[in-house]
Amino acid sequence: MTFKFENKVWIYNTVKAAWHFITLPKSLAQEINDLFGDQTKGWGSIPVEVSVGETKWLTSIFPDKKKKSYVLPLKAEVRKSENISEGKTVKVEITIGM
Repeated sequence: MTFKFENKVWIYNTVKAAWHFITLPKSLAQEINDLFGDQTKGWGSIPVEVSVGETKWLTSIFPDKKKKSYVLPLKAEVRKSENISEGKTVKVEITIGM
């Protein structure tokens, strides 16, 4: 099942690294949880295939209790190839159950 959304990139800073994420819209997160919440992996993650621009990769979305949603991590390779930085609005397509 494929879902499309867009949102801004934000950063979570740690001592050793800065992690870039996009938060899924709450309504989409609820729909995904209703459909796939019983199929979660470690830390409540759900495996997904992601497309941003011309780049596709496999990763997982992770629940974020504070945001009451799921967050999608954006690895450096993807950010570089798609010219993505903090604050940029990004169009995302995720597929679950590939």
